[in-house]
Amino acid sequence: MTAPQTDAITVGRSGVDIYPLDIGVGLEDVHSFGKFLGGSPTNVAVAAARLGHRPAVITGVGDDPFGRYVVREMERLGVSSRYVVTNEDLPTPVTFCEIFPPDDFPLYFYRRPSAPDLQVRPEDLDLDAIRDVPLFWFSGTGLSEEPSRSAHRAALEARGRTEHTVFDLDYRPMFWESMEAAREQYTWALEHATVAVGNREECETAVGETEPDRAADALLERGVEIAIVKQGPKGVLAKTRDERVEVAPNVITVINGLGAGDSFGGSLIHGLLTGADLRTILTRCNAAGAIVSTRLECSTAMPTETEIDQLIAGEDPNGGRTVEQMLDELRGRTAGTHDEPAGERA
Repeated sequence: MTAPQTDAITVGRSGVDIYPLDIGVGLEDVHSFGKFLGGSPTNVAVAAARLGHRPAVITGVGDDPFGRYVVREMERLGVSSRYVVTNEDLPTPVTFCEIFPPDDFPLYFYRRPSAPDLQVRPEDLDLDAIRDVPLFWFSGTGLSEEPSRSAHRAALEARGRTEHTVFDLDYRPMFWESMEAAREQYTWALEHATVAVGNREECETAVGETEPDRAADALLERGVEIAIVKQGPKGVLAKTRDERVEVAPNVITVINGLGAGDSFGGSLIHGLLTGADLRTILTRCNAAGAIVSTRLECSTAMPTETEIDQLIAGEDPNGGRTVEQMLDELRGRTAGTHDEPAGERA
């Protein structure tokens, strides 16, 4: 059985994000980097923990220093590592990015020939925990390769479309042979989800629609109870069978857009578990994602409830810190200072 304190389980990617501490230059010209916990479902769990929840992650890491870092950092940031599987054959993956604000953030995944999180097997799962946990979050990437695909199927069949089974459509073309191959898996997965969330491209992969209203309707036709379509600079749309809510974006200065979706996801977990109304959920999800976009890293940039309140009220959750000040803080970490979440900095 799941431990009493666990209120959300996510499953999927984990690894190490190696982010440049120089903005506006290619990796070949970067002089220093920061090391952070990475992997979308893992960072979604971190974001939920930041909002007071007690999540755990089902994932895999290598038997190496980066794997030990991932486990240690998960625990430090409030995420249980009890379901982390150590793989003795594959290294813990790393991901590099480049930062070209406001809208160009190339990612470079080092996950070949595979990654430990894609080698999680059905027999590695605690199916009782998955069945009983109040919220279960899975992503499209986990369906891209065996044995992870079979593990996801076992998890979803055990859960039986219980309330708050959230499908993050999370389409990454580099992990699939084709969009059609992904759509085949997504079609099956949607039959087991109660909530689906994705951007317009991901909705095209899932249901063949990019227009937000048609995409949401198509997701509802697949049986989900809440369909959420992220529209980037146009905000976010959500539909149920009897409600339509659209929320405008926040006006911010983007520094690094990576991680915004994970922060959105953590806030979505919070809203679902606390029973908030749909408009409140979307408003706070939008704000949470926007805050991370104004910061440089992902996992340790996840906002608190107070910071979300500040942005919604028109205040600055970054306390007036400039980009150079934030860079100096991150550079200080690489020099040996303690790595604190964003909201705990002085």
